[in-house]
Amino acid sequence: MLLKIYLKEIKDCFRDRRTLLLTVLLPVIMMTGLTFFYEKMVSDGEEESYKLAVNNAVAQDADAIFAGFKNIEIVKTANPEKVLKKGEAQAALMMDADFNQKIAGGEKVDVKIVGDSFSQKSSNLMSFVQNAFAAYEKSIISERLQTNGTNPELVEPFHIVQNEVSGENNNASLLAMLIPLILAIAIGVGAGPAAADLFAGEKEKKTMEALLMTPVNRSTLLVAKWLTITTVGAVTGMVTLLVVALEITFLTENLKKSISFGDNASLVVTIAVLISIIYAMFTASLLMLTSVVGKTVKEAQSYSTPVMMLAMFPAMILSSVGINELSFKHFAIPIMNLFSLLKELVFGVIDYEHILITIASNLICMIVLFIIGRILFMKDKWVMN
Repeated sequence: MLLKIYLKEIKDCFRDRRTLLLTVLLPVIMMTGLTFFYEKMVSDGEEESYKLAVNNAVAQDADAIFAGFKNIEIVKTANPEKVLKKGEAQAALMMDADFNQKIAGGEKVDVKIVGDSFSQKSSNLMSFVQNAFAAYEKSIISERLQTNGTNPELVEPFHIVQNEVSGENNNASLLAMLIPLILAIAIGVGAGPAAADLFAGEKEKKTMEALLMTPVNRSTLLVAKWLTITTVGAVTGMVTLLVVALEITFLTENLKKSISFGDNASLVVTIAVLISIIYAMFTASLLMLTSVVGKTVKEAQSYSTPVMMLAMFPAMILSSVGINELSFKHFAIPIMNLFSLLKELVFGVIDYEHILITIASNLICMIVLFIIGRILFMKDKWVMN
C-alpha cells in the first residue's frame, strides 16, 4: 500500500507541467546563470580588451610603458576623465607632460589612475596599470643603481613566495561555496512546491477528508508523502548538479581547472550523492512540517520561504573559513554541515569522522522533525480545513 501511494503521488507531481517547471527547469536555469556568473567573476581578465584614456601630451610615454600589454588600447585624448565618464574607456591615466624628463632628472612624479572599482573591467584595467608602473619603477631603480655602480640585488635582499595550504588554485574556494549553494537551493526549490501541494494543497482542495476516510493508515500516508517530497528534492538536486557539472566541464575554463579529485573522484562523487540524498530527506521533513501547519498552499509557501533562505547564512559564514579550520560544530549543525562537508570534498579531502557526524546530525534532526509532523498529522485539527 505504501508503494502504491508513493508511486501515485510521484506521478501526480511530475504530471503537472507547472510543478515540473518549478521543480526541475527553474532550478537548472537559475544555477546555470549562477555558474557562468562565477566563471566571469574568477576570470583574470587577460583575454578581455580594455581601453585606457591618456592625455595626448604623454601618449608616447604611455605606449612605451604598456608595450607588453597587448590587450590594453591607448585612447589618446585631451581630457581623459571626460572620455572615462562617457564610457569610451574603462580607466583614465593622468601624468605630467614632462613625465620622462622629471624621471631622468631624479624627481618624484605623481601618477593618477581614475576608474570604477565596482566595475570588473575597470578594476582589472587599474590592476594592469598598477602592475605596469610597478615593473617600470623597478626598471628605473635598477638603471639608477647600475649607473652609480651599485648591485641592484642589494635593495632586494629576499624574495617572498606565498603558497596556498589547499593548493595552487584559489578558485577552488569559490567553487566550494558554489556547489553546496547550488545543491541547497535546488533541493529547496524543487521540494517546496511538492510539499505545499501534498498537504496544504489537499486541505485547500477539500480532498484531505476523503483521503483520510480510506482504510489507509495515516502513518503510511504520511510516509508516502514524505518519500515523495524527498524524491522530488533529491532528483531536482541531482539533475541540477549534473547540468552544472557538465557546464563546468565543457563550457568553462577557470572553474574547470579548480576540480582535481585524482584517484578519489568516484569516492568523492559517491559521498556527495549520499549527502545530497540525506539533505533532501532533512529538507523534506522540514517542508512537510510547514505544509502540515499551513491551511493553504500560499500559507505553506510563506512558512517554507525562510527555510530556503537559511542556506544563505552558511555560505556567508564559511566563505572566510579554511578547510583546516573546520571543527565539530561545522559538521554538527544541519545545513551548515552540507556546506562544510562539500567544501572538504571539493578540495579532495575525505574525512570519515566528519562524514559520520554530518550524516548522524541530519538523521537525528530529520527524525525529530518527522515525529513532530506525524504528531500533528494524527490530529484532525491540523489536517482538516
